[in-house]
Amino acid sequence: MDLKPLITLLAIVNPLAIVPFFIHYTQDFSPAQRRRTIQTATLACFCVIAACALLGLQILDFFNISLQSFQVGGGMLLLISAMNMLNAQPAEAKPMTHELEEGAEKAAAGSSIAVVPLTIPLLTGPASMSTVVIYADRAQTFWQHAALVGYGVVIAGATALCFSLADPIARVLGKTGINVMTRLMGLILAALAVEVMADGLGKLFPVLVAR
Repeated sequence: MDLKPLITLLAIVNPLAIVPFFIHYTQDFSPAQRRRTIQTATLACFCVIAACALLGLQILDFFNISLQSFQVGGGMLLLISAMNMLNAQPAEAKPMTHELEEGAEKAAAGSSIAVVPLTIPLLTGPASMSTVVIYADRAQTFWQHAALVGYGVVIAGATALCFSLADPIARVLGKTGINVMTRLMGLILAALAVEVMADGLGKLFPVLVAR
């Protein structure tokens, strides 16, 4: 079984890095509200990954986009995400927007923040979606596709675990520990991004491939 898709997704989603945001958004929530938020975020995370695994290639065909072009574009997104993580930011963070502030406002107003911004874009944004679609194309059998959907279950489970243990994790690791983990994941993701882009460029421009 190829675990590279799971490792890549874990590096991108990296729920540990989202723990401080979860604590911030839910600091005034009751235990019941926190549980509902965790359940909704977990389910939404799985649904995004499963939808990209099962329907991503059909969507590309509908828009007449070649997978090779998508690999190069997706690889660039992965590399940008890796740069964010090397700066100890969440992979899908967008520093120039107000998504995080809007999430805090929703939490203060009592609105659900499980889907936006926790799931999208912090957990599963363009980079993670691109990754799932790229690996879906490499899946040749039913069981390989099932494994990819199953990885979505693992990612959702890891997210639920991290969010459920958010306070203990924050106390044990602290901000420094979480930043170190995020940077380590970013380094792994950067290497994977280069590999994805190289594969796509090699298919688009065969002359670049060494004979």
